[in-house]
Amino acid sequence: MTAQSNEAPVIIKKVKKVSGGGHHGGAWKVAYADFVTAMMAFFLLMWLLNATTEKQRKGLADYFSPSIPLARVSGGGNGAFQGDTMFTEDVKPQNGIGATRENPTDASRAQGDSGVADNQKNDAAEEASFRKIEEALMGRGGESMVSIDMARHIVTRVTDEGLIIELFETDDAKLFEAGSERPTALMRDLMRMVARVTASVENDVAISGHVASTPVVIANNPVWSLSHARADATREHLQAGGMKAKRISRVTGHADRDLASGNPMSPRNNRVEITLLRK
Repeated sequence: MTAQSNEAPVIIKKVKKVSGGGHHGGAWKVAYADFVTAMMAFFLLMWLLNATTEKQRKGLADYFSPSIPLARVSGGGNGAFQGDTMFTEDVKPQNGIGATRENPTDASRAQGDSGVADNQKNDAAEEASFRKIEEALMGRGGESMVSIDMARHIVTRVTDEGLIIELFETDDAKLFEAGSERPTALMRDLMRMVARVTASVENDVAISGHVASTPVVIANNPVWSLSHARADATREHLQAGGMKAKRISRVTGHADRDLASGNPMSPRNNRVEITLLRK
């Protein structure tokens, strides 16, 4: 016989533990990361609103909601606006033109139909006419209207104001009698020649007189009245030479305030400037 054992049987119990459940899971981390990202974006937005100007913010808004037309003419449609759009000023699909063409602004009206190209053409044509007059005055044209003796008293230059024709004295050739507005024979010839050459254009004309400084200080300095009188005498002789009176825009005397030579008493400062003004 086998002896019975009084020991209890050994029971092994295996427990399967499930990890990651309940509050020990990782889902809350994803939600927290989204929250932190949203807060960062919010504070970044607040910082940008504070750091940018109103103009910059408007540009950003226009970038995300553009109002420029994609096509000049739309194919129309059966919506509430029948193919038109209320988001743009430039497009009216029903008639193919923009509202700015029907009611042009000052800026668009000034440009004309072809915009800046018209202005560039006019400027180029005016420059060409100025160069042609310069060549005629300096004796470089096909048939010279000016002699060598006359050409040495003429200087021309093109500026923003227009073409300046400068007639000046030299030590041995005067344009006006000493202390007077009466022109010499040389000056009369020069003015008749200028009137003939400039008759090819219709630009307005400005005349300015300049005189040299006097060597001594006098109580009644005549430089102002003398410079204006010489400019006015030039106007009269230009009109006598064929220049239309309505082209004369202004006649001014500058006395000895705008010198052409470093020496204030140099005869080079006795001069008359005839400016063909730009249109």
